[in-house]
Amino acid sequence: MSAYDFVTVDVFTTERFRGNPLAVFPDARGLDDETMQAIAAEFGYSEITFVLPPEDTQNDARVRIFTPTTEIPFAGHPNVGTAYVLGRLPSLFGKPLGRKLRFEELAGLVTIDLRLDGDTVTGATIRAPQALTIGKTTVEPALIARCASLSADDIATTTHAPSFVSVGLPFAVAQLSGLDALAAARPNITAFHEAAGRHRQVGADFSLFLYVRSPDNPWTIRARMFAPLDNIMEDPATGSASAALAAFLATLSPEAEAVRTITIEQGVEMGRRSVITIDVVKRDGVVRDVHVSGDCVDVIRGAIAV
Repeated sequence: MSAYDFVTVDVFTTERFRGNPLAVFPDARGLDDETMQAIAAEFGYSEITFVLPPEDTQNDARVRIFTPTTEIPFAGHPNVGTAYVLGRLPSLFGKPLGRKLRFEELAGLVTIDLRLDGDTVTGATIRAPQALTIGKTTVEPALIARCASLSADDIATTTHAPSFVSVGLPFAVAQLSGLDALAAARPNITAFHEAAGRHRQVGADFSLFLYVRSPDNPWTIRARMFAPLDNIMEDPATGSASAALAAFLATLSPEAEAVRTITIEQGVEMGRRSVITIDVVKRDGVVRDVHVSGDCVDVIRGAIAV
């Protein structure tokens, strides 16, 4: 039996026991797929990561991301948290690390800049690995309402219909009428199964990102994410969904050229407030670049016997 060290951190926060918890295994050599999945289920976090040597030596690591039920190609808070953990190590797999990291993932290459306070790593900024894709089909507002245990009147469709968007991992995104509706949302498992069955072409179980925009500042957003079919009743912070939503809203904006900083607050209703910063670059009417930034704090260090 071998022992594998892990670190847990809270991501998209500067306070312990806030933000989104993540477990990182900095050296997962020797673990097979089945064991990785079993460990992810044991932790029960929305995601955990396993770090392996890169296939291309120009990169720093190969990072595998698991939810309690499946491996996924990309996610925001696992990348930010993993970069934070690895960036504080003197070396990785015998190679010194710089302030810029490159992770090989199923969705592609993820490039990362470490966030620093002096010489101390405090977080990371990641670049979305894929361009924005928008689903060819939308979701009926009534189905969104059933999934969230809301009324159809709570779903706002003035800016856009509920849509599938992705910069590496697909989400259904829907705007709500206000904070009261957002606070009242509760996942309805039966409706989620219905939604997943009707939208199988998306290629993933149905994950729902609900949001409200500030009337005074439409680039300040409050959000919640539900993915009960992945055993994630609610996620405190979802960087991949935030990046996709930000790129989507920037695409819908009439301006052809823009550099936007979008702040997304999530996890408030769970008592795990998270703050996600998204920077979007739009040129010639097309979103060209999306970056996700956040801070992290250490929580637990330990080892698991396998």
